[in-house]
Amino acid sequence: MKMRKINLEKTLGLLVLICVLAALTNRPAYAQIDPSGEWAPRFHEDQPERIPGPELGDYLGLPVNDAARLRADSWDATLLELPENQCRPHPSDYAWRGPAQLRIWKEIDRESQKLVAYHTHISWQAPEQTIWMDGRPQPPDYTPHTWQGFSTGKWEGDILAVTTTHLKEGWIRRNGVPRSDKATISTHIMRHGNYLTVAVIIYDPVYLSEPFIRTTDYFLDPQQEIAPYPCEPVIEVERPAGVVPNHLPGTNPFLLEFPANYGIPPEAARGGPETMYPEYRGKLATMKTLPKPAKRVPYN
Repeated sequence: MKMRKINLEKTLGLLVLICVLAALTNRPAYAQIDPSGEWAPRFHEDQPERIPGPELGDYLGLPVNDAARLRADSWDATLLELPENQCRPHPSDYAWRGPAQLRIWKEIDRESQKLVAYHTHISWQAPEQTIWMDGRPQPPDYTPHTWQGFSTGKWEGDILAVTTTHLKEGWIRRNGVPRSDKATISTHIMRHGNYLTVAVIIYDPVYLSEPFIRTTDYFLDPQQEIAPYPCEPVIEVERPAGVVPNHLPGTNPFLLEFPANYGIPPEAARGGPETMYPEYRGKLATMKTLPKPAKRVPYN
């Protein structure tokens, strides 16, 4: 009888230990901070670039190579008038930058109560990104690319670190600077109370000589409501079939307006890895600038 009691106590103790370990296994690490919520964008950082848009020929501070410059020099803003581009969403690496409200929510498995994925929804053009958190592998290289790509996430302390591949070709800046479909994106989502910071690092072997990083900030807005964003392409400008707006190499007349207006050496406006670093200011002092254009007389 005594031996049976001792065995029963051991069995109960083992069951309690198993339950505790199971609870700890299913419980998120203490450092994890859930980024779910309704987030309103803040535009204190890079406001001129994100709202009115960057100026043509402004590649300053971008680690672009010659291939990227050629694509950007050839770009024409009227490309956006083409029906196939009117409802084109920002790709997931750039969508954070837009004038858009953000929603983040998590998907939980009903049976295990484990986190499966985070989902994002952004108001402009209503793109939705899925960040898989269940350890699934990256798809094969031949898998079709999409605007949002394929993303997997993991926790690095209290930071949600996301890796995105399989993106369609997109853009780094809204003045024609491209980002290729070979790029890999590393995104770090960081929540500090009611503030959310999203840091995006672009690794592009086609158009960038070095990785490029920038951050975007949001503020928690529980009363935020995101409206639908229906989009229907229309013919805005009549063009002959097959015409695509562009500038042939060496013919874009607008590329020198930016350096001339701001007194920046034209060579610096062409960008490149060197222009990203503070030491470049010393070189700027030795470079020639263009004369400022005459002020336009306002029309009355």
